[in-house]
Amino acid sequence: MTGGPMTGGPMAGGRGADATGRYETVATGGGPGGGGDTLIENVAIAPVAGPEIAHGHILVRDGRIAAIGAGPGPDVPGAARVDGAGCLATPGLVNTHHHLYQWASQGVAQDATLFEWLTALYRLWAAMDAEVVRGAATAGLGWLALSGCTTTTDHHYIFPKGRGDLLAAEIEAARDLGLRFHPCRGSMDRGVSQGGLPPDEVVETLPEILAATAEAVDAYHDPSPGSMLRVAVAPCSPFSVSAELMTEAAALARDKGVRLHTHLCETLDEEEHCLAQMGCTPVDYMDKLGWLGPDVWVAHAVHLHDRDIERFAATGTGTAHCPSSNGRLGAGIARVSEMLRAGAVVGLGVDGAASSELTTLAGEVRQALLFQRARYGPAALTARQALELGTLGGARCLGREDEIGTLEPGKLADIVLWRVGGFAAAIDDPVCALVFGPPPPVARVLVGGRTVVADGELRTVPHDAAGRAGADAHRRLLRLAADRGVTVAGEVHR
Repeated sequence: MTGGPMTGGPMAGGRGADATGRYETVATGGGPGGGGDTLIENVAIAPVAGPEIAHGHILVRDGRIAAIGAGPGPDVPGAARVDGAGCLATPGLVNTHHHLYQWASQGVAQDATLFEWLTALYRLWAAMDAEVVRGAATAGLGWLALSGCTTTTDHHYIFPKGRGDLLAAEIEAARDLGLRFHPCRGSMDRGVSQGGLPPDEVVETLPEILAATAEAVDAYHDPSPGSMLRVAVAPCSPFSVSAELMTEAAALARDKGVRLHTHLCETLDEEEHCLAQMGCTPVDYMDKLGWLGPDVWVAHAVHLHDRDIERFAATGTGTAHCPSSNGRLGAGIARVSEMLRAGAVVGLGVDGAASSELTTLAGEVRQALLFQRARYGPAALTARQALELGTLGGARCLGREDEIGTLEPGKLADIVLWRVGGFAAAIDDPVCALVFGPPPPVARVLVGGRTVVADGELRTVPHDAAGRAGADAHRRLLRLAADRGVTVAGEVHR
């Protein structure tokens, strides 16, 4: 991110409306819709690309940023006017790795390693149906929006037979919420009988996977400019899929012009597994299978060798850094600072709610900063570098840096207004206030110019109902699992 801390002192709060009341204030909770012009005024701006602005304006027209600059905005007749006093405007955050269905299975295997955690949860997840996924996705997506996320991926890789259309369920939830969505059609074909980790009941056959993945891309992927929905191809991980699935999936994705995603190098157990069964390290294995390149991003990449970092940088392979989940499972701290210095692409991910309970994406910006400093010292990552990970870095992972990730004229109007007045106004640098402390309240979230969150509440779906949907999904999953003789009572502290 170019530019330094903003000048001009702390930003004060206040309405800022004129005598006619024609200004809309962020405090009112109202908001512009997706049509017409919107003018955000009297706001600090951290565009991530270009100089920061202490007091400026952003004009939104037809879902895109039409103008951005210092001082008062232009006179635009009929524009919805938003007074951003006391707020910092940033690009919308981009979540590059998630498992929305896991909202329904939080709090299980609290003290487990990754492999222990997966073993405890696979049989529970085998009971999920489309209703569970819809409710979990509604709550998970709503939680992301409330933390400033405007674009999110989801890696769904478990498709029990006869349980409804699980991918369609989460796509419908994202449509209702109004978030830009990149679902990844995941898969597993290597169960325990084939030397993999997952039980055989949750894996699919190679022909089933390839057919369903092709159908998902054909049905849902929208490559058009400004798209709200794009699909990626995402076999789960080296320890749960065959080499044939990896190579066939890559060929399918490249034939259809979509991106590739998988888990990689999350724990040392994974490297031991790959060395024992594939005879090489995870990154070398992926390289042999044609899975490194600018159309690939992987989740975690905690345990990389020096040559792996160099290979990621040279090939343009992206990484979704998930610090809270890695910490929760004791997986370690990814070498993000070294990756950035090498020129590798790195974004942020919340990861599944079951390994990162109630984690916000804004919180991951802070966690990334703290984890790198804990490992390398206080100069390892700056506040602005951390913000860039959560915005432009994520956009690069998804191949959308030309449309999202920065605030610039012509880009999509995916904008977040953070309240950095009040108590936070004691910090002169609003980017520091956003990143160093607990995430400040969200005053407004715009996706393509449409208000999704205003004054800390969802505005596209009923706010309280979204939370209840997640709780209902949890209870339904437990009932469905109990009907199959599966309970989690003994797994909570395991």
